[in-house]
Amino acid sequence: MIQSYCTLQQAVSLVESGNRVFIHGSAATPLPLLEALLNRANEINNIELVAISTYGDINWNRPEVRKSFYLNSLFVSANVRDWVNSDAGDYVPVFLSEIPRLFEQKILPIDVAIVQVSPPDEHGYCTLGTSVDAALSAVRTARIVIAQVNPRMPRVLGDGIIHASVFKAMVWHEMELPEVIYQAKNNGVTEKISKQVAALIDDGATLQMGIGGIPDTVLQYLTNHKGLGVHTEMFSDSIIPLIEKGIVTNEHKRVRCGITLSSFVLGTRKVYDFVHDNPAVACMNVAFVNNSDVISRNPKVVAINSALEIDVTGQVCADSIGTYQYSGIGGQMDFMRGAALSEGGKPVIALPSTTKDGISRIVPFLKQGAGVVTTRGHIHYVVTEYGTVNMYGKNMAQRAYLLTSIAHPAHREALERACFERFGKDALKASV
Repeated sequence: MIQSYCTLQQAVSLVESGNRVFIHGSAATPLPLLEALLNRANEINNIELVAISTYGDINWNRPEVRKSFYLNSLFVSANVRDWVNSDAGDYVPVFLSEIPRLFEQKILPIDVAIVQVSPPDEHGYCTLGTSVDAALSAVRTARIVIAQVNPRMPRVLGDGIIHASVFKAMVWHEMELPEVIYQAKNNGVTEKISKQVAALIDDGATLQMGIGGIPDTVLQYLTNHKGLGVHTEMFSDSIIPLIEKGIVTNEHKRVRCGITLSSFVLGTRKVYDFVHDNPAVACMNVAFVNNSDVISRNPKVVAINSALEIDVTGQVCADSIGTYQYSGIGGQMDFMRGAALSEGGKPVIALPSTTKDGISRIVPFLKQGAGVVTTRGHIHYVVTEYGTVNMYGKNMAQRAYLLTSIAHPAHREALERACFERFGKDALKASV
């Protein structure tokens, strides 16, 4: 029997001082329940919030909230960036594929999971909607599960099917899901990069697209391809035209052949409507989707990811600006390694050669305190608007030579000088 609904305040009253609380993320962020919980700051204390990527305005920067709540984030999205970098928060470096293990092995045991779900069907089953990722493990392991039931949340097939009897409290709250559109600046840089990345993709390839304007733009240059597959951590609007035109067929995939596979969905209402009750799309546990061994079973996996900066030996910083935690490890390494192990696979880091302020993203050394997400042992293809290079099998000096060749011309002389000091003139002129 489906239980009755309660108010937001009644639902969050189940949270007690000292609890660790998982907050559902991305488009499924349960903002009304989260706000109601934060409003209890004067009643409860020592609450640890655990989340991956959240969306929407969170009114956290209040003295009472900072005193009673601590955000221990597993990824850093824009709306909590300052929170994570404050004395009331921190970041846990972890591969996205391994976050479920933190819950299941009681490394981060969850007391309460707060999620947003689609309405129960005639059999009482809801779905975790747009974000199965690690939420499934949080729901399965939490002592108490609180659900916001939203009729605007699509019913997404796959692993995230949950019976309403699991929920200790249910709140009916209709609201639009947050919409995200990745629009690259119209300066020609993204187009140049995207065309080069598209040229690396063969017919029959399996695609993973990271978050951002470049991966989305790459998809626009695949209209002449055939038999593509999608095995990705995130499904967005830009994939839909390729499915509708018969370019993405998933026919060559060995993992869930014929199915577009993801762990979460994020975009506009168009993609939320597209995935609703769609048997050709499955959202599954990120421990499966992002497992490098699972990814590698697919043919010609092309993993397209970006970076904040990369040093001349191939160390990729994608999660911090010096010591400031900007995002997180996420699934970049999961897919970079999976693509490398795939037959005919191509791991790709694609980035503009400079920041918006003209600072080179290709540098002699990463900033002090910067995190290395993709190691120089895992790097293969690097693409900027000035070219494509393959670092695999190259020594340190050869890598420096290759990366300098695709840096912005205004910075090449300084890079060459730094590389000469480190590797010597002869090494820099070594055959590549």
